[in-house]
Amino acid sequence: MSSANLPDLASDYPLTADQLVRFKHDGHILLRGVASPGEMAAYRPLILNARDLHGAEVTPLEQRDTYGKAFLKGMNLWPKDPGVARFVLARRFAKIAAELLGVDGVRVYHDQALLKEPGGGLTPWHQDQHYWPLVTDHTLTMWIPLVDVTPEMGTMHFASGSHVDGYLGDLPISDESEVKFEQFIQQRGYTKVPGAAMAAGDATFHYGWTLHGAPGNASSRNREVMTIIWYPDGTLVGPLDNDSRKRDRDRWLPGLQPGEPAASELNPLVYQR
Repeated sequence: MSSANLPDLASDYPLTADQLVRFKHDGHILLRGVASPGEMAAYRPLILNARDLHGAEVTPLEQRDTYGKAFLKGMNLWPKDPGVARFVLARRFAKIAAELLGVDGVRVYHDQALLKEPGGGLTPWHQDQHYWPLVTDHTLTMWIPLVDVTPEMGTMHFASGSHVDGYLGDLPISDESEVKFEQFIQQRGYTKVPGAAMAAGDATFHYGWTLHGAPGNASSRNREVMTIIWYPDGTLVGPLDNDSRKRDRDRWLPGLQPGEPAASELNPLVYQR
């Protein structure tokens, strides 16, 4: 199927006032039917094929560290494939992002195709925005399964309200982040919301500071997921104060310096109210 014949994903997904309030309070939300089964079926083979062509993991599972066992990645596929671009840059998703964040416009940071293999390990507790050199608290990740998934396959769990604490330190995804953030969640008394069964096209959204993770995949099927990250138009590039942010600046904000608008050619404005 040519990209021109793919579903355009331009129609509105209406959000209720209650959903907006709950997202702001909890720092995460599950929205059902963000895309239809037919829409996801059209895009799934394109996303998986692009991941295979552009950086599929080849290291055997038993030889990877905790981060490597958590999932197989395909990073920023949209500039490499017009079909994937139609999905990642879709108006419907970007409008949801802008409304959840309460901003007029959003830019794409990057996408990731994440496959958790049968036997794949847990995704330790972490904060996404640890990796992102962006001067804002209003970043957002969408996590959308390409296939129906069950908690047994490793769906996302969250620590509700944890986003209000902001940056919690230089703790990339690791055994250490699992232990330290679990202790922090217990100390602060945050409610842990377990992963839910999700149909292809259901989606979770969470702030960049919201603590989250996932169990391992105890099923016999791949957990196939696409993620997209957005931030408000007008956001500035932040300090390069850890190695992850230095690498991210080089990859996803090429040529930009701290203090400049985060608006490279890889960060298109995908929705403006």
